[in-house]
Amino acid sequence: MMRITPITILVVALSLDLAYFAQAQQPTKIPRIGYLSGNFLSSESARIEAFRQGLRELGYVEGKNILIEYRYAEGRLDRLPQLAAELVHLKVDVIVTGGNQATLAAKQATSTIPIVAASAGDLVRLGVVASLAHPGGNVTGSTGISPDLSGKRLGILKEVLPKASRVAIISHREREASRDQEEVAKAETAARALGITIQPVQVEAPAEFQDAYATIRKDHADALIIIQNSFTFVHSKQLFELAAKSRLPSMCEGSLWTENGCLMSYGPDLPSQYRRAAVFVDKILKGAKPADLPVEQPTKFDLIINLKTAKQVGLTIPPNVLAHADKVIR
Repeated sequence: MMRITPITILVVALSLDLAYFAQAQQPTKIPRIGYLSGNFLSSESARIEAFRQGLRELGYVEGKNILIEYRYAEGRLDRLPQLAAELVHLKVDVIVTGGNQATLAAKQATSTIPIVAASAGDLVRLGVVASLAHPGGNVTGSTGISPDLSGKRLGILKEVLPKASRVAIISHREREASRDQEEVAKAETAARALGITIQPVQVEAPAEFQDAYATIRKDHADALIIIQNSFTFVHSKQLFELAAKSRLPSMCEGSLWTENGCLMSYGPDLPSQYRRAAVFVDKILKGAKPADLPVEQPTKFDLIINLKTAKQVGLTIPPNVLAHADKVIR
């Protein structure tokens, strides 16, 4: 039997102290998040703040116990693959994406780093998840349901323009064609009940915009819906300027579009989706796998009206529609 002496006790105590000291000196790994967007920094500020707010509510403080690497394509969507590769090279723990093209670029750049789509279209149709309930890969997050809202947007247009009988819909000829076609088809179904004829107008390049609007005017459309995709977003200001010159009331999907000059928008409340992205990030950092986190659909929707644009097109928004607006840009 070992004889316990004061020296033995001292040696054991010193060993325990040294072990504790060594453990305490181990640096704590701070999680690093990648943020990837095809948009401009200026247009992302509100969404980023919503994401940060979501993180703060979960106990994360940027720069202290979490780091965020930001990458913006500034409207040049061809840069997204390179920016996604940079985030993969940095070995970030999670990539948060905004929009379809950013989500696709991230997915193409990595099959192992978890990806949280803060806002995107149909993630199943994009091919990045197997299903909403069981994503099955490294992507999860929030998906949009824009085609399902086509009827609602037409109904709002009819409230603003009771005599409207023809509405043009601008979409891209190739990009995300199936999604655009679905939205046009649903709009046509809703239009029949409202006594409206839908006039599909496809474009492929900015050089076609003038002719497209000339056709819309020639056919006497009363209003215009612009389908949201990466192409129309990049060229949204030009599309809205032409709509204003043609005195065409326009309807779009999201708040950012209305801020850029669209007359009205009705779509998911994006800040709330970006706050929810923080919840996905927290779960992943705590060990959850994206494959097991069901993709969420938006539950809150906003009607936003731009009165500056209304003045440009010579339109007075009815008081009952203004009363239901979640935000009015004056």
